Amino acid sequence: MHTTAPRPGGKSRSNANGFTLLEVLVALIVLSIGLLGLASMQANGLKHNHSAYLRSQAVTYAYDIIDRMRANHSSAVAGNYSIAMAAGVPTGTSIPATDLAQWLTLVAGNLPAGDAETTINGRVITVTVQWDDTRAGGEATEKLVVKSEL
Repeated sequence: MHTTAPRPGGKSRSNANGFTLLEVLVALIVLSIGLLGLASMQANGLKHNHSAYLRSQAVTYAYDIIDRMRANHSSAVAGNYSIAMAAGVPTGTSIPATDLAQWLTLVAGNLPAGDAETTINGRVITVTVQWDDTRAGGEATEKLVVKSEL
């Protein structure tokens, strides 16, 4: 049977407690890699959350103009709510012109590079809202298309 010679202070090597410097460094490296992964997940989560927020805003604006068209049904059926992308904010005092001006101002003011268009084909309304989603890692021009019936 082999026994270890006692060290100064009365303890043998086999009974020594504590961590070596190498063990502490390895633990710190493992912890650092884990924390870097966590930070990366947090950054990706924030980007995707921002993208989802912009899409939610676009949906809200699309349904806003659809509700305005339904409130002024006769003008909507007559095509007074049709506007092309990049057409600019309409001027005038009619209800459709006022509705479109307020709506386009909301879209442009709350979505990055926001723009929109509406088309009416019979009783079918098509609303397209577009915005720049590059900050959130998406496409340069993200589009949302909503179709509804008057």
